Amino acid sequence: MDITIIDIPKIHDVRGSLAVIEGDCIPFEMKRVYYLFDVPSDAYRGGHSHKDQVELLVSLSGSFEVVLDDGKSRKSVMLNKPDKGLLIPKGIWRELENFSSGAVCLVLASGEFDESDYIRDYDSFLSSKQS
Repeated sequence: MDITIIDIPKIHDVRGSLAVIEGDCIPFEMKRVYYLFDVPSDAYRGGHSHKDQVELLVSLSGSFEVVLDDGKSRKSVMLNKPDKGLLIPKGIWRELENFSSGAVCLVLASGEFDESDYIRDYDSFLSSKQS
């Protein structure tokens, strides 16, 4: 499974740290930014794959788990540092769960919203991996 944790450059300062995502920091052109917040700890988010879109997920606050599935194996990654991003390539099923209180998930996406790019049914996702 080609999943990568990316270090986000940060500048330390006694007044607070600053993280910057620009230029070559991520391996795609960012076309959309969105974030999840006020997620109850027992909530489940995600549950989809993208045909073409690539995403970088960052925990800006708190923590959550990302369950990743390539159709052959599953693994879970805990995100809990605002200077680490999880790069998810196209064709990977992802689910977000186990949100801590106050968790904020930032998503940088390579494409604008396009419903036809989503695979939202797990059986359809598995079928797409066999073609």
